[in-house]
Amino acid sequence: MKLYYAETMNPRKACAVAKYLNLPMEYVRVDLRKGEHLKPEFLSLNPNGKVPLLVDGDLLLWESAAIMVHLAVKAGSDLWPSEPTQQVEVLRWLSWDLTHFSRHGGTLYFENLIKQAVGMGEPSAAAVEEATKFYKRFAGVLDAHLAGRKYLLGDRLTIADFGAGTLLPWTKEAKLPLEEFANIARWHERLMEIPAWREPFPAPMSEAA
Repeated sequence: MKLYYAETMNPRKACAVAKYLNLPMEYVRVDLRKGEHLKPEFLSLNPNGKVPLLVDGDLLLWESAAIMVHLAVKAGSDLWPSEPTQQVEVLRWLSWDLTHFSRHGGTLYFENLIKQAVGMGEPSAAAVEEATKFYKRFAGVLDAHLAGRKYLLGDRLTIADFGAGTLLPWTKEAKLPLEEFANIARWHERLMEIPAWREPFPAPMSEAA
């Protein structure tokens, strides 16, 4: 298998799961600053021009959530539960994260970190204000859910945790307003105990953008 990635939020999910499962993987770094994701050879594999992208034989699979499911199924891991009711719960939290939590957190990540890193200027005050408001609202939902739970599905680690937690290592740089959410902090401390979560990329996180 071959995994195309960059040291950014969505590839982090796929890389962390692949590393956690100890799957044989060839990693291909895509330099976003050089526009390698928009070159014809990459667009022929993923017409969206995005990473991550997984190549598994004849399968070309994009979208981080789908890649996480595929890797877990391939490994026979309960990161993707076998019980249909639990699968629905994982899908619920992955969908919630993409629609709400990481959607607004991603805006803060882009405005406060990525824009300056790639020379796109200062953050938009209006975008930051709106995203902060919504991010805190949905952080409250997550924090309440995590009360008394180790992970999103109780005592079981799943790809839902890898998905919803993907921005937390950039909390300081992205200026995520998480100071008042103690349950989220404890959850992320637990994730940080997992080596594949701490260092998901082939190169250390300390070198990541």
